[in-house]
Amino acid sequence: MSPSDADSAVASEPGAKLMSGSAAIGIGEVLDHVQTADEASLPHVVEFRKVTKTYNPGRPNEFTAIRDVTFVVPDLDDKGEFVGVLGPSGCGKSTILRLIAGLHPQHPPTSGDVLVFGQPVQHPGPDRGMVFQDYTSFDHRNVLDNVAFGLECQGVARKLRYELARKWIGNVGLSVEHDQHKYPHELSGGMRQRVAIAQTLILRPRIILMDEPFGALDPMTRMNMQDLLLDLWRQTQATVFFVTHSIGEAVFLSDRIYVVSNSPGTILRELKVEPSDRPSKEMQRQPRFQETVYYLRDLISQLEESQRAGT
Repeated sequence: MSPSDADSAVASEPGAKLMSGSAAIGIGEVLDHVQTADEASLPHVVEFRKVTKTYNPGRPNEFTAIRDVTFVVPDLDDKGEFVGVLGPSGCGKSTILRLIAGLHPQHPPTSGDVLVFGQPVQHPGPDRGMVFQDYTSFDHRNVLDNVAFGLECQGVARKLRYELARKWIGNVGLSVEHDQHKYPHELSGGMRQRVAIAQTLILRPRIILMDEPFGALDPMTRMNMQDLLLDLWRQTQATVFFVTHSIGEAVFLSDRIYVVSNSPGTILRELKVEPSDRPSKEMQRQPRFQETVYYLRDLISQLEESQRAGT
């Protein structure tokens, strides 16, 4: 699906209202182009400049995951921003996240520049924390020691790191009294993901990268985790990049959504989204919320259909 096809989809969408080159759809505003660094007045948290990543270049299994990806996320003082990343399977969403993190083999890019706070990404750093779909707890450590692990690596004294770990165990909705001495095999999936989030947030990263963190959870637990994540994000004031296949999840959580095209992925659409003002299960009943979800669902469905058709 080309950008011009996407333009037509916006223009024909029922309820779409053109405003200064953009289209208001439900609680979202579809911008007429992806913003660049030249248009951003604030310093940048993350900037991509024509970033391409090709795996196994020059070999028979050469594969280009993303091509010419360009976007900028401003550094909002005392707030941060929640950035959702949507797109069809295999479009390079996780590659974008891992390039920000500086993780091999995605890092370094084949061409282009990835900048964090104005500096090229060289390697992983404590300013960026990542939460994966797969639970990342150490099986031989209990909850307390798992949450405190990053502080232990930083050389923080045992008494202080345990004090902070207990605070974060409570922050993510676990019981300090009953859960701190449990091991991962004694926890449900939702509890293990709470531990993973506490492991990341205890280090107070400026950027939080989340790759399908709730994908393995049942629907009710997933909505509860969405509510928890928004509460924690408002406390940490970090910038969050959140990759998900759930369109409703992205609309609920995000201030900004990037829609990635078919592979090789590039940023096809940028949307601004009104902040959610009520719990997930209530927001998802709102007609304006659903209007935004339907627009994104139709757009991604068209991308997936064109991918299957090879166009």
